[in-house]
Amino acid sequence: LAIQWGLPVVELGAAAIDPEVVKLVPQHLAHRHKVVAFEKTNRHLKLAIADPLNVVAIDDVRLVTGSAIEPVMAAEEDIVAAIGRYYGTGIDLDEALRQAVGPELEISEERAEDINVEMLRSLTEEAPVVRLVSLIINQAIGDGASDIHIEAQRRSLQVRYRIDGVLRDAMTPPKSLQPAMISRIKIMANLDIAERRIPQDGRIHLTAEDKEFDLRVSTLPTVFGENVVMRILDQSSTRLGLSKLGFTEATLRAWETLASQPFGMILVCGPTGSGKTTTLYSTLHKLNTPDKKILTIEDPVEYQLPRVNQVQVNPRAGLTFATGLRSFLRQDPDIIMVGEIRDRE
Repeated sequence: LAIQWGLPVVELGAAAIDPEVVKLVPQHLAHRHKVVAFEKTNRHLKLAIADPLNVVAIDDVRLVTGSAIEPVMAAEEDIVAAIGRYYGTGIDLDEALRQAVGPELEISEERAEDINVEMLRSLTEEAPVVRLVSLIINQAIGDGASDIHIEAQRRSLQVRYRIDGVLRDAMTPPKSLQPAMISRIKIMANLDIAERRIPQDGRIHLTAEDKEFDLRVSTLPTVFGENVVMRILDQSSTRLGLSKLGFTEATLRAWETLASQPFGMILVCGPTGSGKTTTLYSTLHKLNTPDKKILTIEDPVEYQLPRVNQVQVNPRAGLTFATGLRSFLRQDPDIIMVGEIRDRE
């Protein structure tokens, strides 16, 4: 293919690459398009790519870096290995797991079945459990994950990260750590560690990499124990200007024109992690002026915006998206944002 297209070829494993050049391409783009930047000269950036016809990848990198892109063919497996090596996702998380837990925490399978609440509280305060949960969360944030999945299997736990909409295996902790790990997360999210029969929802606020994050925590009882999913919400992303979201100039102008209309409806659609929430909140941030009254109804409220009246759906109390919308019309709003359209009503 390289000969057919007249493109040069690079062997990433043998090339001397400056890590700073690699990092010119954001990690999420490198993962999404399977590309690696490996050489920079003036305004030209050489990009290792497996598919030279992927003009979307080339355009995305050009927009982000502001450089003229020179595509260079490379084997896909070499690109994947280089992404892991240079962005830190090549870390052996199972080895990191062994180092984090070490021999300090020993729980037999039999003992794990009979742990009571007092023992759980004690275990969640032990350093190995604290280190393990911190490792899982910090690595997910570093990898740019949108969600952390901790899933109970018959003989193990499976930790997976959703990156660019795709679930990727991260580590496999031993089954015996399940009670302590899940309880540690529940305590951080102010959930009831004694209740394992019904789903629970909570929230964790933390600071990592000099940024503030909220983790939306959801537990679900399964036949092999409780599963936990944590949605990672970067609070700084809501303060991004629309110009920082990767729109082309024409698309940005069209979006701003539509959003500033005094009437009408805009539907924002896309898969998990595609940027729907960031786009909506960034738009509200731009429209949030003293002469506007903005109401939102969400499930849940993911980010808190100043001067915006945000309503949390509560079906048990009869507050649904539909009933909330009816009430909004009597609140004299200028702008309404609805988090989801779940049914015909």
